[in-house]
Amino acid sequence: MPLLERLDNVFVLDLGDGENRFHPDWLAAVDAAVDEVEKAEGPRALVTAATGKFYSNGLDLEWLSAHAEQHEDYVVSVHRLYARLLSLPVITVAAMQGHAFAAGAMFSLAHDFRVMRGDRGFWCLPEVDINIPFTRGMAALIQSRLTPRTAHEAMLTGRRYGGSDAEAAGIVDRAVAEDAVRDTAVEIAQAQSAKAGDTLGIVKARMYAPVLATLRDTSNPLG
Repeated sequence: MPLLERLDNVFVLDLGDGENRFHPDWLAAVDAAVDEVEKAEGPRALVTAATGKFYSNGLDLEWLSAHAEQHEDYVVSVHRLYARLLSLPVITVAAMQGHAFAAGAMFSLAHDFRVMRGDRGFWCLPEVDINIPFTRGMAALIQSRLTPRTAHEAMLTGRRYGGSDAEAAGIVDRAVAEDAVRDTAVEIAQAQSAKAGDTLGIVKARMYAPVLATLRDTSNPLG
């Protein structure tokens, strides 16, 4: 399960050492950790990281297939997490030491900055290949954080981007060696930690107002 620790002004949220799929308990634990970061005072920033082969493999399809009647509520909770990260009044950095697929890749896009391992691991939106259409909220998030050309390719082809390719496409800000992923993310976060506060939150809320409105619209979450 996710575990939060603090290093100077940087909170590091380790998402886990498995596939880090969005099980409801996992989502609740991440939300509680973000609560702690948001309620803290003074300079602070947030890094999300993981341990092992995966950063996050996204939706927990096994749980979802066993709880089909909760599909809409589940998607609402995922959208809520994206919106919260996207508008959080602290700088956020995703440290991707392993694969980031589907909703896990979208989770990384809700962060302000992204660092990825350069030599192994993929960032991928495979929805077109697994026949799961993007929700309006997911599509809005992706298109707000990637260039039109990259969003077009990533969403329509399901391309798997390695670290160097992801950096060249503007998906991630830095592609570095495996042992430098987390440290690089912490350095970026630490350098921006003094910006935490209401002004940053307002800037984000206004910058991403249309996306946030779509993610927070619970009237038709699957549409």
